[in-house]
Amino acid sequence: MNWDQLHGKWKQYKGSAKVRWGKLTDDDLDVIDGSRQQLIGKLQEYYGITKEAAEKQAEEFVDTLKAGHEQAQRAGRI
Repeated sequence: MNWDQLHGKWKQYKGSAKVRWGKLTDDDLDVIDGSRQQLIGKLQEYYGITKEAAEKQAEEFVDTLKAGHEQAQRAGRI
C-alpha cells in the first residue's frame, strides 16, 4: 500500500486513522482525504510533535494497513 492507494480508499481507512489518532475529528479526516501532507500537518498541530515524528507515524500507519491488506489477501478475503 502506498499513499496513492490510501488516498483512493480513504473512506475505508479513515476509521482506522480515527482509532490511531483519537484527537482527529471527522471533519479533520474529511479534510485530510488521504493526503500525506494534510495528515502530517494535523498530527503536528494536535499532538505537538515534530514534522519528522509525524512523518514516521504516518508511514507506520500505511505500513500497518499494508500488512493487514497482505494478510487478508493470503487468507483469500480479497
